[in-house]
Amino acid sequence: MTHKEYFDKLTDSIDTLSDILDTEHYGMCLVNRDGYIVKWYYEKFFHIKASEAVGRHVTDVIENTRLHIVARTGVKELMQLQEIDGSMVITNRIPLIHNNETIGAAGTILFKDVKEIADLHSRMAKLEDSFKAYQSEIAKMYSARYHFEDILTINPKMLNLKHLAQTIAKSDASVLLQGESGTGKELFAQAIHNASLVSHHPFVSINCASIPKELLESELFGYESGAFTGARREGRIGKFELAGEGTLFLDELGTMPLDMQVKLLRVFESREYVRLGGNKKLPFRARIIAATNEDLSSAIQDGSFRSDLYYRLNVINLNIPPLRERIDDLPVLCEGLLSQKDGLYQQTHLHISQAAMELLSLHHWPGNVRELRNVIDRAAIVCDGDKILPQHLPEYIQTYIKSAPQEYNGGYYHYEIACLERQMIAKALKDNNGNRQAAARQLGIHRSLLYKKIKDLNIEES
Repeated sequence: MTHKEYFDKLTDSIDTLSDILDTEHYGMCLVNRDGYIVKWYYEKFFHIKASEAVGRHVTDVIENTRLHIVARTGVKELMQLQEIDGSMVITNRIPLIHNNETIGAAGTILFKDVKEIADLHSRMAKLEDSFKAYQSEIAKMYSARYHFEDILTINPKMLNLKHLAQTIAKSDASVLLQGESGTGKELFAQAIHNASLVSHHPFVSINCASIPKELLESELFGYESGAFTGARREGRIGKFELAGEGTLFLDELGTMPLDMQVKLLRVFESREYVRLGGNKKLPFRARIIAATNEDLSSAIQDGSFRSDLYYRLNVINLNIPPLRERIDDLPVLCEGLLSQKDGLYQQTHLHISQAAMELLSLHHWPGNVRELRNVIDRAAIVCDGDKILPQHLPEYIQTYIKSAPQEYNGGYYHYEIACLERQMIAKALKDNNGNRQAAARQLGIHRSLLYKKIKDLNIEES
């Protein structure tokens, strides 16, 4: 094909794009190697019809043009300033080359006035501000409420656990929280996030047990438009994308189906994922904190949980003890929960009586701290004074009164005295390794009275 044939074919092809090119901002002028105009799509900009421009030399039509020079030299000129009718415009001049020879050039105007660049910059700045505001709103919507000072404890094991969690919070290591339901795994997760270097980013939580396995993948990864029947037309972003550079908290991880465990492991290893129905890889930057009340070691053995995912997540393991193993925390937990109720039910400065505390300490607490919160909420509602008494506790807690001697069941004043005596005698026996004579001497009472109190108060010396 000769240069002329190629040039003619090119100009014919350009004609098919005339509707696109004949616009105010993206018009085009095509010249041959000698600088004569062969195609003109600048009618709206220059107010010159194509019939008046085609066939003329470009310098006779366009002020300060260099298009004829580019057509001769074959050197492109991009994003160049050019003065036309007193305004500075930005143009591109691109040579047309065939068989390593320049056969013409094409010129386009990107902005008809450099003021448009300032306008564009202003619009872009507004968009950036809107995007930052959007990010800020997401961070507020998905924020962590609790801090380490909200974890109330005097228990030595819990204090060590809390210290370890504070130590690792500044790292980006994955954390696996294990413990029974209601022990405060999410409380630890939120505290770790708020003490981390990404605390200003979102804290996004997802309960793997509450979402049907058919929807779990789309919840985590998001989906593109039309990815499946019933999907939103505009698609949807997933929890991975919402978490951004913050923290993704996967609660009840042990319930996750095996096929999702494989996909999750792949994301954690590659640090990228693909939306459901899409093909574009998106970066995954969030920190992972996972929690489970399942025995993952047993789950690995029976094949319901992948060992490679377990070891990938189990960089830092925090095993939170149940409430029954830290009964010494009951007083501080109760006072902390009651302080949150001040003014909520018309009472102020609610406290819990010794008798009520004695009953609470006898309970096994299968629901852990979550159950304790419900018990305290109920007591705060029904309490008509400033002190929670045994009668304000749920009936299943009050049943422990039966373990007290019958003569004290008629009055709570006497019952509180009995509880105090039980505590003092039990402590004295413990301090003296069960030696009754030494315990009586420590208490300052006669040995026979101590024997009677042990019998009457149903004190188990073991």
